[in-house]
Amino acid sequence: MKNKKRIRSWMLYDFGNSAFATTIMAAVLPVFYYDVAAVNLDESLATSYWGYSQSIAVLIVAILAPFLGAISDFSAAKKKFLRFFAYMGILASILLAFVGEGDYLFASILLIVGTIGFSSANIFYDAFLPEIAEEDEIDKISSNGFAFGYIGGGILLAINILMTLKYQWFGLPNVTVASQVSFATVGVWWFIFSIPLFKNIQEEKKTTAVKRDRSYIAIGFQRVTSTFREIKQYKQLLIFLVAFWLYNDGISTIIKMATIYGRDIGIDSNSLIVALLITQFVGIPCTFFFGWLAKKITAKKALLVTLYVYIGIVVLGYFMSSALHFYLLAICVGVVQGGAQSLSRSIYGRMVPENKHAEFFGFYGISSKFAAIFGPFLFALVGQLTGSSRLGIISLVFFFIVGILLLRFVDIDKGVKEANQA
Repeated sequence: MKNKKRIRSWMLYDFGNSAFATTIMAAVLPVFYYDVAAVNLDESLATSYWGYSQSIAVLIVAILAPFLGAISDFSAAKKKFLRFFAYMGILASILLAFVGEGDYLFASILLIVGTIGFSSANIFYDAFLPEIAEEDEIDKISSNGFAFGYIGGGILLAINILMTLKYQWFGLPNVTVASQVSFATVGVWWFIFSIPLFKNIQEEKKTTAVKRDRSYIAIGFQRVTSTFREIKQYKQLLIFLVAFWLYNDGISTIIKMATIYGRDIGIDSNSLIVALLITQFVGIPCTFFFGWLAKKITAKKALLVTLYVYIGIVVLGYFMSSALHFYLLAICVGVVQGGAQSLSRSIYGRMVPENKHAEFFGFYGISSKFAAIFGPFLFALVGQLTGSSRLGIISLVFFFIVGILLLRFVDIDKGVKEANQA
């Protein structure tokens, strides 16, 4: 095994930055946005503006991703770019502490900037994995990093929940100030647990200079278009990819919109935030469960089970009216969220040609980011046009039904043969 200190340092970064995903993207900020930043807006309009902000952030990340990937491959400056984007996300998190009543535009801008920093830094963070791990231990270290992220994000979220529920214990005057302080703690937490990576991981010098006769923009664009042309040769893989774009858009929209939707229909903020913590910790054992279930009934059938549950989640979300309903939804999401994502990745990986893993998985990540624009946008648009966020959430059924129909046409064994023949 390579230097254990470097591996621990790498995993600690995930421990730190996952707080942005839990506290800011999923739990505390959506409630604060609705109750404080957008307090002067019509209720359904506040929910719509949150959805538009999410879509804009994902769109910018999707556009940047291929170019940042090219920079990562061709330059010996991964750590510099990782530091730049991490500090962008850290600063945006801390500045959220200064958002007050009616500052929804400022909050949206900081959410977008923070999401760009968070997602872009992860591109360079992921690129360090082959440098710190031996080939036969990459899967294990990658999984451990993911688990560290669950734990780190969950610990700070638990602290922030306690801070908002019992703000008097922390010497804070009210829930609003407690929420603002929690945003600042995300930036501090992220910064502290980034230090080991910046200190202990040195970039490997390229033994031979990689020739680059075009701009990074040209290289990134060429890579995406050429990969898309190649993927079209693998029919089963392509059908699965389109199905994944659809149902994964529904999944990511539920993650991003659930809390602010719950607030819009009258569920109290404390119940919403506690429910998100439940989802975080239910997800860990249930992800392992679906790995076991896939061996018993096949990965495709296990994945279909998760998607049928998601349809039930959307329908229940439409009729939801109490905190108990939201707790049930949180448990259901926790049960299937990790399983759906891990099974999708493993099914896709089985149908990818052996010599094209990096190329096709890069396209898998970038294309899914583009697809993830439409769910929050549709949710926001339907809610704004109808004045009802309930109709916004029920519109997500479309993504799951069409995704399921396409997935049923996928012949995974045939897809594996197509990959092997290539």
